[in-house]
Amino acid sequence: MKAINEIKVQFPSKSVNEGFARAVVSSFAAQLDPTIDELADIKTAVSEGVTNAIVHGYRRESGIITITARLYEDRRIQLTIRDRGCGIADVHKAMEPCYTTAPEEERSGMGFTIMQTFMDKLRVTSKPGWGTRVVMEKYIGKREN
Repeated sequence: MKAINEIKVQFPSKSVNEGFARAVVSSFAAQLDPTIDELADIKTAVSEGVTNAIVHGYRRESGIITITARLYEDRRIQLTIRDRGCGIADVHKAMEPCYTTAPEEERSGMGFTIMQTFMDKLRVTSKPGWGTRVVMEKYIGKREN
């Protein structure tokens, strides 16, 4: 299915840009007229994805995070968060609840679990030395007038 609208935004891997990412994506998603809860779910998932890229992908080093957001006629939003950081050697292990590569920073290891909980679909692909791509989708319910 072809997207009816799409945006792409890039920004430095600085923690202060996590709020910017949430705002951009939620503003774009507003075209589907989501409920407050649906919008909160999307914003939470984006926060987790961007934070993962900053903390685990770039390990506090400088890099670029790219977010692509697409809207579809079936009232679905697809979000892709991409980094060119260190990558993940074992994606399956990294997606286990409470697993973290940054225990010294007191990370809970729940990022992927939270994304799975708040979105309808989650796919993670990664290659060590090449970075990680997280693709999330959420269907927005039709509002009754």
